Amino acid sequence: MTGADAIVVGAGPAGSAAAIGLARSGARVLLLERARATGDALCGGFLSWRTLARLDALGIDGAMLGGQRVTCVRLFAGTRSSETRLPGAAMGVSRRTLDGALQAAATRAGAGLEYGVHATAIGDGAVQMRDGGALTAPAIFLAAGKHGFRGFPREPAEWQRNDPAMGLRLRFPAHPALDRLVGDAVELHLFDRGYAGLMRQEDGSGNLCLAVHKSRLDEAGGEPAALLRMLGEALPHLGERLAHADWPRGVDAIGHVPYGWRTADTAPGLFRLGDQAGVIPSLAGEGMGLAIASAGAGVAAWRHGGGGAAPGFQRAFAARMARPFALANLVWRLGENPRTAGPMTAAASLFPSLVRMVSRTTRLRGS
Repeated sequence: MTGADAIVVGAGPAGSAAAIGLARSGARVLLLERARATGDALCGGFLSWRTLARLDALGIDGAMLGGQRVTCVRLFAGTRSSETRLPGAAMGVSRRTLDGALQAAATRAGAGLEYGVHATAIGDGAVQMRDGGALTAPAIFLAAGKHGFRGFPREPAEWQRNDPAMGLRLRFPAHPALDRLVGDAVELHLFDRGYAGLMRQEDGSGNLCLAVHKSRLDEAGGEPAALLRMLGEALPHLGERLAHADWPRGVDAIGHVPYGWRTADTAPGLFRLGDQAGVIPSLAGEGMGLAIASAGAGVAAWRHGGGGAAPGFQRAFAARMARPFALANLVWRLGENPRTAGPMTAAASLFPSLVRMVSRTTRLRGS
């Protein structure tokens, strides 16, 4: 037993935002995080203009995060490139800074926060722990990020199952060359069976995140560093940037990310948030927006109907994700296909309004 009105599993952006909303609504909230300290998650540091507005409503002032201002998006496909101004100013910030700010706001709002608590299963209003214990509450908010969670499979689309997507990350130390090459842009480097996104963060460092199919990684002997070096040799713009990467720290990796997956299913009393509700392709830059929007929608549903509102919330949020996911999936498939990536980049250069339309349409609507 906990005596809590709600348990939130996962203290990333979705879970911490939910804890803030619940605590502000007068709920007794217990926020559980399996890590023992706030870390720097693999990817997800792009905050769109709409996400910054949602953070502001939670009491997180974007200016206080000190992130890198992002005003444009660049596309690269082979030797082709394009640059387009975004519909609004965005921000690049590390997940350590973002998660730390949200967790601090949750505890200020009155939520209890416990680190080093590894939940393994959820059922019948209880969260089962690795140590054999269990915690119960009338409402449970599952915000465990991209990691699989027992009893709640997240299956990618059929076309991905034979060649699943992997997530990779390589860091770049602050360097004048990075300022010159990347500046205030978020970059998307397109290549066969994958893409890489690069932007600067609050300390001037760079974060390169890739979504790449397993078959492409297999061609490099299953070694992420070897794959990146192969890409750097084949793609001149990416290679110029990789010359300044922090290779000694190595390449972080996460396997079988179900990009494009979303669900309308849940159990009674269980609100599935963030990547446990849907995983938008990362080139859309809406992962953090989805996390925070799902938290807001889940808390709003809980206010009106308690734990019994969870099934209705899940169906409504799945419907809300349909349009941005459909467009993000289409752009992803065009971008990782060598036959269409170049023409898509050329079209982006000729029709910048089209890029801005895609940027707007892949945002989640509503509060």
